[in-house]
Amino acid sequence: MSGPAVEYLTARLRGAFATLLRALATAGRALDPLAIDHLTVARLYVVFGTVAGLWGATDAMALRAEALTPGPGIWPAETYAGFFTTHGVTMLFFFATPVSFGLASAVLPRLVGSDRMAFPRLHALGFWLLPPGLLVARAPALLDLLADVGLLGFRVRPPVVGWTLYTPLSVQAGTGVDLLLVGLSLASLSSILGAMVVFVTVFEERTVPWARLDLFTWSMLVASVLVLFAFPVLESAIVVLLSDRMLGTGHFAPPGGPMAFQHLFWFFGHPEVYVLVLPSMGVLSYVMPRFAGRRLFGERAVVYSTLALGVLSFGVWGHHMFVTGVDPRVTASFMAVTLAVALPSAIKTFAWLTTLWNGAIRLEPPMLFCLGAVAWFVVGGVTGVLLASIPVDVVYHGTYYVVAHFHFMLVGMVAFGLFAGGYYWFPLLTGRKIDARLARAHFWLSMLGVKVTFGALLALGLDGLPRRMATYPVRFAPMQTVATLGAFVLGVAQLVFVWAVVRALLVGDPAGDDPWDLRDRAVEAREWSSR
Repeated sequence: MSGPAVEYLTARLRGAFATLLRALATAGRALDPLAIDHLTVARLYVVFGTVAGLWGATDAMALRAEALTPGPGIWPAETYAGFFTTHGVTMLFFFATPVSFGLASAVLPRLVGSDRMAFPRLHALGFWLLPPGLLVARAPALLDLLADVGLLGFRVRPPVVGWTLYTPLSVQAGTGVDLLLVGLSLASLSSILGAMVVFVTVFEERTVPWARLDLFTWSMLVASVLVLFAFPVLESAIVVLLSDRMLGTGHFAPPGGPMAFQHLFWFFGHPEVYVLVLPSMGVLSYVMPRFAGRRLFGERAVVYSTLALGVLSFGVWGHHMFVTGVDPRVTASFMAVTLAVALPSAIKTFAWLTTLWNGAIRLEPPMLFCLGAVAWFVVGGVTGVLLASIPVDVVYHGTYYVVAHFHFMLVGMVAFGLFAGGYYWFPLLTGRKIDARLARAHFWLSMLGVKVTFGALLALGLDGLPRRMATYPVRFAPMQTVATLGAFVLGVAQLVFVWAVVRALLVGDPAGDDPWDLRDRAVEAREWSSR
């Protein structure tokens, strides 16, 4: 490379590094760690969740890089399994849930007519349990890396048990599992505290009548109730599992122990899916009408469907266990309830689509992500309904079909919904406008990445390729390559998002009182005149 080119590249790197430092300084001034006001805690939640999500995404990139070749490639099989475990744990417990609570912390007081969240110190404590939880849960992988480069005299193997922690493997695995369980325990306790604060805020701090309560608040209220019922079960299972590991108590020992653990885990695990999905559903129900120029169609039906999802979510955990030998009469009941979940989900989808009908639609970044979330929710929902059928689930259980379905929901629906809320409320959190061109680039690259990555995984699953394997038959290599390329496009999209946020914090225009120019729109006028 010639001298002028090197100088130009060096100057650009220095400029980018200086920009990053200024952004960190700006963020540091807004993130007072000792503050307990709801906006500061909301910023902490959102920033932490974003960083954790990017960290978890690097695990996904490592997994997809290994899948480029059918034989042994970059990582040993044990390292691959470690990435699989940390990716799932990080994205579910340290990304989606904290960001949801962060958005709720920012806007819930305003939506319910209060000036604060209930129990401000407990609210802040709920957040401060998360950073040590993340570090402890991911510590084995960090310690293993330090041992590899010679900076540590002992080795702690990363947990290779998957995010489901199935016994007896999680009882027999090494010390890394202990650290993972402690980190998950802290994250679970954090979620319980956050849910308590949301629940009490809505019931005790609210001045808005129930009939005027918005859909985002309803969704967060139901999600918090699910947390209060489901997460203590996870906390209990973790304590018993640690007892088996450290005290040799044998509660989850064969022959019946592994099944008992699965029942406990999935009794928590399926309501957890709705803890993740409901906040994004609430964002869609809140944001879409504002950019469609109409009130949400069928508001009361959408509220009832939200309540129905909360109730039904506790009756479907057994559909994760169709291949475990459970009595067919029991599995048939779980199949029926799982199919019934499609009804309230369809009500929401029809309400969103009908709201768009003949609306004055404005394709601002929040609206784009809402539309994308609806599209991927339909794809994820249809593939999920098929898995609710016992014969279909028996065929495709443990294949990439399940991975694709799960990620259409969690990336396509949950993450897109959180991005929609993040863009919409970004001016509230920062006082700045975000560059719409960068936000649109983020959206279109994300749409392309989701379609290519998980569409390819769906095809691989339909062809019968098992998941969680570092190696695979050669005939699957072309589609695996397509999936990996799509994943890298999705990763680039998130880098665009990070740059958009950094740029907005540094040189973004002041937000003003009406950053999205909604004040004169009929839906906004009708809403506020009715309160």
